[in-house]
Amino acid sequence: MPIAHKIKDFIEHSSWIRKMFEEGLLLKQQYGAENVFDFTLGNPTMEPPEELHTELRRIAEHPIPGMHRYMNNAGYEETRAAIAEAIMERCSATLTANHLVMTCGAGAALNVVLKTILNPGDEVLILAPYFVEYNFYIDNHGGVPVEVMTDAHFQPDLDAIASAITNRTRAIIINSPNNPTGVIYPAALLKQLGELLARKEQELGTTILAISDEPYAHISFGEEVPCIFDCIKNSLIVTSHSKDLALPGERIGYLAASPNLTAVGMFMQGAIFANRVLGFVNAPALMQRLVTNLQHCRVDIEKYRYKRDLLYNKLVELGFEVVKPGGGFYLFPKSPLADEMEFIRKAQEYKILLVPGSGFGGPGYFRIAYCIDDDVIERSLPHWEKLAAEVGMTAK
Repeated sequence: MPIAHKIKDFIEHSSWIRKMFEEGLLLKQQYGAENVFDFTLGNPTMEPPEELHTELRRIAEHPIPGMHRYMNNAGYEETRAAIAEAIMERCSATLTANHLVMTCGAGAALNVVLKTILNPGDEVLILAPYFVEYNFYIDNHGGVPVEVMTDAHFQPDLDAIASAITNRTRAIIINSPNNPTGVIYPAALLKQLGELLARKEQELGTTILAISDEPYAHISFGEEVPCIFDCIKNSLIVTSHSKDLALPGERIGYLAASPNLTAVGMFMQGAIFANRVLGFVNAPALMQRLVTNLQHCRVDIEKYRYKRDLLYNKLVELGFEVVKPGGGFYLFPKSPLADEMEFIRKAQEYKILLVPGSGFGGPGYFRIAYCIDDDVIERSLPHWEKLAAEVGMTAK
């Protein structure tokens, strides 16, 4: 059966993550899974906190009549109210349940937002390196992605952003802690960005939304993850519990609008409508009830810190150039070879599976997802040593 030319092209040029994952499956079949060190997917092996299992048993043992029926497309009011309270602990804004829509993960939240705000040809700025699906999400709704490079430390370059803004710019997507770099954008810089956007809005007579994609916001190793609502007036949060509660397969997340957002009531009406007509209808009922009382629960962040330090320290010792991540569970080192794919292939010879930076708009780098078992990281270290030696790196 023929498929659309655009989809065929997207498949052929789509996610390097999946391509490398599939190549990894072949290596595992050939050498045994225990002998392959797979750093490709951001699919946490860490289990959810025990509080989640306790809450799940409670709900199962004491079911609420009608708990599996349709609800308001925005989601259960008590769930949205609980999340609003949790957000207010991070920021000075006053939120209510009416500022939130429960969604099928952060991906759905982004699609709902973009469906709500974009007219054909509208532009959305994305800061490179970036999560590759942004391009496809923007295209889904007739938008045009505009890549803007970050600086040498992967922080937003305000001059580059200013140069990229046109009268078609409708939004900018911010991802902090960032996938793939793990860097956190400081409050001072985000406030400067807010001032820049406000000037551009006045100059162009438009509204430019800052969409803060925050699935890693609660995985921070001591650095503050600022609340976007305190930094940028016209801002939104899109996020999920995939990472902080280790629930990626459950697809539960939300979008939250700043109460200061221009025409916030109209935006919320549009978002609720978009949630329905995109086919999501509503977020999973059981998961909404589950996360209502878990807004202060997290996976053990110190376990991620251990993984980060173990791998980061070894790579630096071997001579790799890498910005130390402040959160999330990724490293984004510079390739020691000019052709990052050549380095990726060399790594595969040592059974190390990586993703090229080109897949994230960051050529010349590669991504490591360290949300895997400690044992895998530890056993990979001698292989990293051999790989570094082969490509001529000098240990520090």
